[in-house]
Amino acid sequence: MIIPLPQTNTRTIVKELTSAQEHYTHATGRVLTLIVVASASDDIDNILDSVRTASHEHPSRVLVVIANPDNPQTSIDAELRVGGEAGSSEIVVMQLHGALAGQAEAVVTPLLLPDTPIVAWWPTRAPHNPAQDPIGRIAQRRITNVLHEASSGREALQSVASGYSPGDSDMAWAAITLWRGIVASALDRYPQEPVISATIAGPAAAPAVDIAAGWLADRLGVEVNREYREATAGRQGFPIEGLHFERDSSNVTIKVVDNDTVKVSVPGSPASLVALNVRTQAEMLSEELRHLDTDHAYAHALRALGRVTYGES
Repeated sequence: MIIPLPQTNTRTIVKELTSAQEHYTHATGRVLTLIVVASASDDIDNILDSVRTASHEHPSRVLVVIANPDNPQTSIDAELRVGGEAGSSEIVVMQLHGALAGQAEAVVTPLLLPDTPIVAWWPTRAPHNPAQDPIGRIAQRRITNVLHEASSGREALQSVASGYSPGDSDMAWAAITLWRGIVASALDRYPQEPVISATIAGPAAAPAVDIAAGWLADRLGVEVNREYREATAGRQGFPIEGLHFERDSSNVTIKVVDNDTVKVSVPGSPASLVALNVRTQAEMLSEELRHLDTDHAYAHALRALGRVTYGES
C-alpha cells in the first residue's frame, strides 16, 4: 500500500506511520533504521526494489531522502509504503525541495526508531568522507557504492580509502565475498605451500578487482600485481578475470570460464568448476546490513591498496 503525503511535514509522517503500524504494516520486529540518501536523477524504483528485497532478512524502518534543490519551493513531498510495497519493512520516501534539500539530517531525526542502530546508504554518489557528512554522523554504519563510479575504477576506490573512518563499508567489498571464499578454499587444498606472489586481473574500471588485490596483499603479506584485462566480448559476469598464485612447486589459478563459472586449478587434483554469479544490489545490501560493527577486514584491505603494484596484462 502506498499512502501519498504531498506538501507534508515530519509530524504528519510520524502520525501516518503510527496509524500504518496499527492497520497495515507487518513490520513488528524492526531491527534498524536505514537512511537511503539519493538524488532526483537516481533510479529510485531500482533502489526501492533492493531495499524491499533486503527487508525480508532485515525488517527496518527505511527513510529514503531525495534531494531536489532546484525546486524553488521549500517543502516535503512524501509517500509511505507498507505491506506488499515495503516487504517486511516500512518505507518513507521523501522528496526534499528547495532549502530542505540540504537539511536531510533535521528531516529524518524525528523519524528514527528509538534504541536501534542507524545505517546510512548512498546507492550512487556519496560524500568523500561519509563519517563527516550530516547523515553519516548519526549512523553507526555507512555504506557507499563505488561500483556506481563505473568509469573511475582504481581512482574511485583510492578516494574511498583516503576518506575512510571505522564503520564505513562499500558495496564493492560485498561484491567479492563469494569469490573470497573460493580463493580461501583453493589455498586450503593439498599441498598447502606458502604463496610467494599473486597476480590478479580484470577490467580497469572494476574497483572490485582493486579491493580484492588489497585484500590479498593484506592477508598474504606478499607482492600482489594488479593487471588490466578486459572481459571477453559479450561477457557480463564476475569482474575478476583471473588470479594466479605463485608457489614453490604448486601454483594455483582461478579464472573465469563464462558468465556464471570460474575454474580452480590446483596441482595434484582435477580442475574444478565453481558457480559464481554477479551479486545483485539487494544481495550486497543484505550482506552489509548483517554486520553493524566495524569491518576490520575491509579496513585492512583498503590500507593495503598502497602495496599493490599495477601493470599491463
